[in-house]
Amino acid sequence: MADVRMNLAWALLIGVPVLGGCASALTWEPKPQPERTRVEATEPLAPERRLAETEYLVQPGDTMYSIAFRKQVDFRELAEWNGVDGSFLIHPGQVLRLTPPDDAAPEAPVNGETARAPLTPPPSSSGSGRPVPLAVGPVGSAVGAAPLPSGAPAPAATPPPVAAAPPAAAPAAVHTPDKPPVLSELGWTWPTKGAIERGYNPAQGSKGLFFTGSIGQPVIAAAPGKVVYSGNALRGYGELVIIKHDEIHLSAYGHNSKRLVKEGDTVKVGQPIAEMGEGPERRPMLHFEIRERGQPVNPAKFLPTSR
Repeated sequence: MADVRMNLAWALLIGVPVLGGCASALTWEPKPQPERTRVEATEPLAPERRLAETEYLVQPGDTMYSIAFRKQVDFRELAEWNGVDGSFLIHPGQVLRLTPPDDAAPEAPVNGETARAPLTPPPSSSGSGRPVPLAVGPVGSAVGAAPLPSGAPAPAATPPPVAAAPPAAAPAAVHTPDKPPVLSELGWTWPTKGAIERGYNPAQGSKGLFFTGSIGQPVIAAAPGKVVYSGNALRGYGELVIIKHDEIHLSAYGHNSKRLVKEGDTVKVGQPIAEMGEGPERRPMLHFEIRERGQPVNPAKFLPTSR
């Protein structure tokens, strides 16, 4: 009987930690795993399907203007092809077509230009082929000047009234204290000081002008307008500012070290909009372009002949 009691006592002593271990095992919970990091707004999106060459997946930071600029199409046409209204509002993950629908009837080519889908606004150039000067309103915002229809007679000149108001003043130019900017007949000025290291030469891949200078020197608006893009999402342009001058013309200022304006800002000719930064070769540079209906054009047609 003593042996039985002894064995029972040993069993109880041995079983306590075993039971304790079992209880511990029953109440054990797995260590919580960290949640998967969500996709940040700066991360590129992946398409749900294979996109055609004529399609584009909207990424965070994209705008209708930046996409049209990247793809060298007219922003109004891009919006029209995709059923986007005048607000030009798009969202990440949206797939945009980069060509007109199959049922869009293209216009006949004019003066050797490529046929394009019909647009409501009038063209921007006269029969002479020179760009039309920007019409500047009271606040200095640029609007397109509507030319006369082809073949229409010019309106008869009417004599001014005796108490005619004085002619409208030239657009107010924001400038540095030392010297005001020189304006062309079309109301444009040079976007910065410095030598032109590389000119407009599409055959060699140059879509605009490349200015040299120093880091931080002012970059100014070449003409009055509205900032429609201010960011760094366009590869090859660095910190970029795009200004809309009318329904036809945009200007772009790339490789800045600092942007001084944001999207939606209205700027005047000569107003500082950025500071010069470094180009791809790690040297101070400004990449300046003028786009007409989405296509790069020679800035020499717009800028003053002297500086």
